[in-house]
Amino acid sequence: AMRYFPFFFDLRGVRVLIVGGGAVAARKAEILARARAKIRVVAPKISPQLAQIVRQNDGQLRQRHYRKTDLRHCRVAVCAAGIPALNQRVRKDSAAAAVPLNVVDQPKLCDFIFPAFADRNPVCVAVSSGGASPVLARNLRNKMEAELPAQLGKLANFCEKHREQVRQKLPEKVRRRFWESILDKSPAASALLNGREARADKLLAESLNQFAAQFGDGKNPVGEVFIIGAGPGDPELMTFKGRRLLQKADAVFYDRLVSREILDLARRDAEKILVGKTRARKVCTQEEINAALVRRARDGELVARLKGGDPFIFGRGGEEAEALAQAGVPFQVVPGITAATGCAAFAGIPLTHRGVARAVRLETAYREDMMSPERWQRLAADREATLVFYMSGAVLSALADNLILGGKSPRESVAVISAGTTSAQKVIRGNLQNITARAKDHAFSPALVIIGEVAKENSALQWFAGHAEAEAPFSQIA
Repeated sequence: AMRYFPFFFDLRGVRVLIVGGGAVAARKAEILARARAKIRVVAPKISPQLAQIVRQNDGQLRQRHYRKTDLRHCRVAVCAAGIPALNQRVRKDSAAAAVPLNVVDQPKLCDFIFPAFADRNPVCVAVSSGGASPVLARNLRNKMEAELPAQLGKLANFCEKHREQVRQKLPEKVRRRFWESILDKSPAASALLNGREARADKLLAESLNQFAAQFGDGKNPVGEVFIIGAGPGDPELMTFKGRRLLQKADAVFYDRLVSREILDLARRDAEKILVGKTRARKVCTQEEINAALVRRARDGELVARLKGGDPFIFGRGGEEAEALAQAGVPFQVVPGITAATGCAAFAGIPLTHRGVARAVRLETAYREDMMSPERWQRLAADREATLVFYMSGAVLSALADNLILGGKSPRESVAVISAGTTSAQKVIRGNLQNITARAKDHAFSPALVIIGEVAKENSALQWFAGHAEAEAPFSQIA
């Protein structure tokens, strides 16, 4: 949970109290002056630099000790004196007066903190470490400064200038898509950033007329569905294309394997709909999901169908793509790192290995699959393949028994992985004979089961301390 919520306050003409008169107070005053706040400084000694900042911004200087009455008519307060007793006194008075307070370098006494920010007026991008590491926040700010164009504020003002014109010509559903087309490396944006504002105005007007001709008079824009593989869990393993399309979506249909961190990459105002299925419960049937995707796209929405792993490996993405194609709905498929490759890599298990395994079989093992002895005999007979069973933690015992009955050696190595690629990843190792007993005290749902000699513990490939139950077994490569 967030400790600090990132509000942006309009401080123009707002009275702000600064208690303290030294260099630290001057730095805070300089920032507040850029926001055109009315600054009141109270301190027995006030540095010439601070006094100059306050006078230039029509502020007040009170060269004496702080009094409770100094908070009168102030909406915000900053204590930059560095005196513990004074910090506590101002803290008590500001709380009684309901005036938000920042005590410099004392996060526990703060109602708010100053972020590190990149200013491209009117665009402001701020970052905070919650007071834990101001140096880290500044480092991130420096990276943002390098990435943000110097003319970014000019681009924002350009959009504001044309906003009412766009509102009058385009229906609400189409406006965001129009602005995305303008801001996403369009000729109009490029012309503006190169100092050719008249040319930018003309190009925007041409683009606006094209959108109005296509989508005016209540016509729906053409919707589209993005079938996106979210990867095995770690947000950094999601592809750039997947992230980009997810952030364009008006609605996001997601399953239970998608982590909160990945879901947070979607637009804040996008509608998020859980349609995940488990062995015991279905939120939606597959037919209902297919129908919802078609309906939303036909209504002109950009829809993300977000799936854990890869959508075409035990994700039923092929069924959804087929339904969309039959309905004539445009769609894109974005592959993802599937659980087999991601979880195995983070557990230090090479799915193929010279002289050990030259093939990989991706399988599932539901309870109904246990009734086919022929299937298990075929799987057991393949001595050169690593077997990977998806979503099989709940049937681990039956899975092991059936492979042994089918002809696999009871000593065949097994690894069971849950929460793969995340900081909560757990790996239990054993063999077909003892893996059920080793895993009985662990709640694995869902779990990936890897069977074959590659799953044997190999100290050269395990980059985490301890043994199978070690937490957070990330490889050095990752």
